[in-house]
Amino acid sequence: MRKALGAAAIAAAALAVPAAEAQTLTMGVGAIVSSLDPHFYNVGPNNAVAATLFSRFLEADGQARIQPGLIEGWRVVAPDTWEFRLRPGVRFHNGAEFTAEDVAFTIARLPTIVNSPGSFVTYTRAIRAVEAVDPLTVRIRTATPHPTLLVDLARIAVVSRRTHEGAGTDDFNAGRAAIGTGPFRLVQHRPSDRIVMERFEGYWGERPSWQRVEYRMITSDPARTAALLAGDVDFIDQVPSADLARLRRDPRIVLSEIDSLRNAFLALDHSRDGPSPFVAGPDGRPLERNPLRDVRVRRALSLAIDRHAIVERVMEGNASPSMQFVGPGVFGHVPDLEVPRADPEAARRLLAEAGYPQGFRITLHGPNDRYQNDARTIQAVGQMWTRIGVRTEIEAMPFTTFIGRAGRQEFSAFYASWGSSTGETSAALRSTLATFDRERGLGAVNRGRYSNPEFDRTLLAAMAEMDDERRERLLQDAMRIAIDDQAIVPLLLFRNVWAMRRGLEHAARADELTRPQDVRLAAQ
Repeated sequence: MRKALGAAAIAAAALAVPAAEAQTLTMGVGAIVSSLDPHFYNVGPNNAVAATLFSRFLEADGQARIQPGLIEGWRVVAPDTWEFRLRPGVRFHNGAEFTAEDVAFTIARLPTIVNSPGSFVTYTRAIRAVEAVDPLTVRIRTATPHPTLLVDLARIAVVSRRTHEGAGTDDFNAGRAAIGTGPFRLVQHRPSDRIVMERFEGYWGERPSWQRVEYRMITSDPARTAALLAGDVDFIDQVPSADLARLRRDPRIVLSEIDSLRNAFLALDHSRDGPSPFVAGPDGRPLERNPLRDVRVRRALSLAIDRHAIVERVMEGNASPSMQFVGPGVFGHVPDLEVPRADPEAARRLLAEAGYPQGFRITLHGPNDRYQNDARTIQAVGQMWTRIGVRTEIEAMPFTTFIGRAGRQEFSAFYASWGSSTGETSAALRSTLATFDRERGLGAVNRGRYSNPEFDRTLLAAMAEMDDERRERLLQDAMRIAIDDQAIVPLLLFRNVWAMRRGLEHAARADELTRPQDVRLAAQ
């Protein structure tokens, strides 16, 4: 009994260390950071660390609203020309000065990245020329009027021509080139384990609270919560929904919460007219044609899913059902696009109408360590599909393995997600559903290779429309086209939750980025 009490006392003491004495912040994050190259892969965990080591052209606040960054002012010179005023006196961690030549170099670097699983080129596809007027003034010319240029620039981390010319992704991962203008500088990188950073005293912005940060990757949900309760880490993200009630009751713990801009959906194989690799007939024999190319089959798969049950039983209320990429209040949200109730009988009728009265077999793939309850979610979907005659096998795997295979179009159906961190829908639509076109930067993560000319025309019209009201209507039209065509099977919108020891406070972000500069000592 004494030993048990002693262990509890030690854990409580670890969590109760006075915040004023802390110089190091130890964070436990639930996803692997796959690269320190800020341009290699447009994915949340990488972007979070990039936003710590590097600065962006423009920044976004916790609600994804545009704020000045390395660009501190701008004006529209002509419908296709913007002039930007750069922040003076900014230096990279190695002392190199930030100037207009770094703007041009950064934008030119994006399409040169080799083997990117999710390119940033989608944010620069409209740019036709970058002109350095003087060391602190840049003019950017676009092919057509481009109303979302500010939003796009807020997605791009800035690198130095002087430092990074000729540097590849391996140089960043080795630490040699992981040199930015962000609030922290790199000390150590142990891939898939931890990143150690120290405060950059020459940072141009608000000084962060912490002298040193240990950014540990703990992908196991129970291990992450246990590390917080034991005092091994001060702060965790992706709080497991199963632990929320317990942590809310614990007086040593503080939670930080906000509705997320991230949605989860199922992507389907649109690329093959003939056999799809993980689809077979009810007897297990290959099918001559891909049933997922039939909109009736796609609609049946969607109608089979009880999204409300997934939110309640799998996500334990820490999400909301959805039929589109963004939630209410976000630019481009379609108010009348309601979430349908599950209708297995209607789903079976659609399958029969499409020529599959006995259903078929399919494997549903997904990650098991990237998103909250990702493996449990696809298990639930598999059970619902099986009930309508689509006998479903589940294959969940580590995200690092999964995403490479998805990028090579190896799957027939798979779990996917998009965080609309721009605060509107155009980036999501052009990245995930626009017809794949590497040269134009469209469909960068369209891993199901969906293609619909009507959708493309509507989306591109929206992206060139300078009037906000008309642009939003066009984006809503594009969303309706995609959902009516069952381009994807939408599932839910997440809620972001972080947990920390008492004595800390956190500025929650709708874009889910977990950054040490957002954690500080609580006001006494």
